[in-house]
Amino acid sequence: MPAPVPEQLSRTIETLYRSESGRVLATLVRLLGDLDLAEESMHEAFAVALESWTQAGIPDNPRPWLISTARFKAIDAIRRRARFDGAQRDLVAHMESRVNDAPSGDEEIEDDRLRLIFTCCHPALPPEGQVALTLREVCGLTTEEIARAFLITPATLAQRIVRAKAKIREASIPYEVPTPQELPERLDAVLQVIYLVFNEGYSAAAGAEVTRAELTGEAIRLGRLLIELQAEAEGPKPEIMGLLALMLLHESRRAARASSTGELILLENQDRSLWNRKQIAEGMALVEKALNSRRFGPYTLQAAIAAVHAEAESTAATDWRQIVAIYDQLVRIQPSPVVHLNRAVAIAMRDGPEAGLAHIDAVLEHGELANYYLAHAARADMYRRLGRTAEARSAYEKALTLTQQEPERRFLARRLEELE
Repeated sequence: MPAPVPEQLSRTIETLYRSESGRVLATLVRLLGDLDLAEESMHEAFAVALESWTQAGIPDNPRPWLISTARFKAIDAIRRRARFDGAQRDLVAHMESRVNDAPSGDEEIEDDRLRLIFTCCHPALPPEGQVALTLREVCGLTTEEIARAFLITPATLAQRIVRAKAKIREASIPYEVPTPQELPERLDAVLQVIYLVFNEGYSAAAGAEVTRAELTGEAIRLGRLLIELQAEAEGPKPEIMGLLALMLLHESRRAARASSTGELILLENQDRSLWNRKQIAEGMALVEKALNSRRFGPYTLQAAIAAVHAEAESTAATDWRQIVAIYDQLVRIQPSPVVHLNRAVAIAMRDGPEAGLAHIDAVLEHGELANYYLAHAARADMYRRLGRTAEARSAYEKALTLTQQEPERRFLARRLEELE
């Protein structure tokens, strides 16, 4: 019988899984050339770690240990395949020789996730499959988390992942970074993936914490890698700079977004002295460079809005006219319901809650945001500011039923109490 697993070790391994599983999986895919085998052997390695580290202690550098253990588990699986499926022996021998290659250096391991992202975002896959598969396999988000990001059901999302994996197998999609000539057609999906990863980290869809720093940090790292990759070709595209700027400017506020007890703090109440000025400076420089190119898109415009907030000393001192003007440009090139909702909130800050409420109601009439809690929370705030207490209460209660993040639930509950 294995020794009992200490609670502290269990928590450590859970944290390691969240921070390292994406890198471990990406390296295993390169070594094995088989996504399903890599995924299976990685999970086995973490299970072995739970037992082995109880006796031997945690290695100084857990990632190579996990990769090595997973490789040996994969070898065992490959040998079993050879025994039960003679037609696969040549393929199995080839895969086994790849598994026995020398371990990668740190730099190559760091590049593996970028290779896997481009594989998952191959043009042969449907766009929704590209994004869903990358978020699941590269970044380790659960099916439920990704489904919430897409505002769809987990069952629908799971089917997208299954179909995307099957397409990779059937089309023998290579595990590699595209050439400079191939990059433009592959970039949009990759940028969308990185942005969704950042959003999940910046405002977690569920759980006990407002943010997940490992996800925002990973998204920013991937954004920097894309800039480096493009710089080696013909110079970074404006939208890569725009996305990195957007992430840096939002991430600069992270320390001010929650109290010491984990309570959510809205932008208007944040202590701006806690904002990270180094990240703001870098983000401002990037967004200015992207705007000057005049070939920018929606990420750059969103970064420009974040830059206006970063420059302001307070909510009252914010140039809301400029923000609404930028949203006017944004809805022309990206007329999504969420963009229209954010524009409506900016109009409320410029023209008052009654004007904002009219625009929010117009967005909700289309029905696409019927289950988007922020739409109902924004509507509730307009009613609250107008003194329409009963309607505010109803909208807050609706928003409360739609969010699964604990700090947001507590915030909405406090708003309801204040209405009493």
